Amino acid sequence: MYSSLILLPFLSVIALNLPFRNLMKKLAFVVCLLVLLVQISLIVCPSICIWSNDLDIFGSFLQFNFAVDNLSRVMLFCIGIVLLAALFVQRYIIDDEERIFNFVNVLLLILIGMDGIVMVRDIFSLYIFLEITAVGSFILIGFNKDVDAFEAAFKYIILSVVATVLMLSSIALLLIVSGSTSFSSISDALKTSPDSLLISSAVAIFLCACFIKAGLIPFHGWLADTYSAAPAAVSVLLAGIVTKTVGAYTLIRIVNSVFGFESSINSLLLVIGIISIVIGALAALGQRDFKRMLAYSSISQVGYIILGLGCGTTLGLAGAVFHLFNHSIFKTLLFVNSAAVELETGTTDMNGLSGLSKKMPFTAMTSVVASLSAAGIPPLSGFWSKLIIIMALWMSGFYVYAVIAILASVLTLAYFLSLQRMVFFGRLKEDSANIKEAGLGLMFPALILALIIVAVGLFFPFIINTFILPAGNILGG
Repeated sequence: MYSSLILLPFLSVIALNLPFRNLMKKLAFVVCLLVLLVQISLIVCPSICIWSNDLDIFGSFLQFNFAVDNLSRVMLFCIGIVLLAALFVQRYIIDDEERIFNFVNVLLLILIGMDGIVMVRDIFSLYIFLEITAVGSFILIGFNKDVDAFEAAFKYIILSVVATVLMLSSIALLLIVSGSTSFSSISDALKTSPDSLLISSAVAIFLCACFIKAGLIPFHGWLADTYSAAPAAVSVLLAGIVTKTVGAYTLIRIVNSVFGFESSINSLLLVIGIISIVIGALAALGQRDFKRMLAYSSISQVGYIILGLGCGTTLGLAGAVFHLFNHSIFKTLLFVNSAAVELETGTTDMNGLSGLSKKMPFTAMTSVVASLSAAGIPPLSGFWSKLIIIMALWMSGFYVYAVIAILASVLTLAYFLSLQRMVFFGRLKEDSANIKEAGLGLMFPALILALIIVAVGLFFPFIINTFILPAGNILGG
């Protein structure tokens, strides 16, 4: 039953809050950990009957049309891994039982929202789960209750409301046209009258809503402030998977399953993707705050995902899905390491940091791995996904886009080398004598993420044939 992935965290939230609440506060971390491990296990072990069981009582009762295909499996794995990292970061940084309990409750609600997003096949149900994720993210952004966090949360919710209005308006228009909100019904209706002004308007409005949620240029105003002002664990969560799920994944699913790869849609995706890549990279190059540099880097990297999608081919789609996976992993690792640096030094201002590799060698090493992967250096995982996207662009005749994408990778390498030099290398500052390596609670998720980056890069032929190319054919089960 696909809906078990919704039902398990839902029942966990109820169990944590109803009976023996004081006891459950002590067990909150363990409960959340087990829920996430179950989800990861279900993806790693696809033979478990949950994927082949057509009985879906919970989904049918709530009128949700759940389905799991290859793309969904990739996303569900990413969600489990990133939320696990965020949970470890929060547990290590915050030792207050009450705050951990509150964090876990909201994290489980976000898990419900994101799992729902990747499994539903109905556009209004998709909207419902998008809003569950958005509200949970809004709460966690302001979790520390300081001025910067509240300001970032306010910006996030305002832009989220704008995206919500656009999305609901589009859904209303699509309902008028098709008489239904299921993906298949809307897709059939669009094929019968593709040149309708009403349909064109609905498609354009929905795409704009997704661009806002993904933080793409020119709808990126909220992203840098939110990533940098949010608590460390929440930055991991937002940058690692939330914006990828509510923005990039939603675009991939809706364009492929509902709107189709029309030339106008492809052109829009290509333009937005390449602009986001270049401007995001240039903006990152000028940053002197660790988390803000990573935030603008995220805009640039998501641009590659959209660029691959804009090719409109199976290879381009496979590259987009593969880079979405890779970006989730290496960006999560970088934000875990930024949390370690912030915790040990009390700052993310790179001008005040230098030579930390002497005190934090493990953090420095894993940061280098993630940075090189993001820059597309072989044989790490990021190289292969960028290569697939560039090959798809070239084979589709988009030569200019392919060349710009390659040159932008040089910019990516430049700002990550700058980050490594300013933070981890150079001369250790005199006031850094008491700095020490991050504890096991941060080193463990960093190690797992670094190993995934290296393993996916080294075992690329197996990964691409087993997971990514099948995910590129989204309609395959």
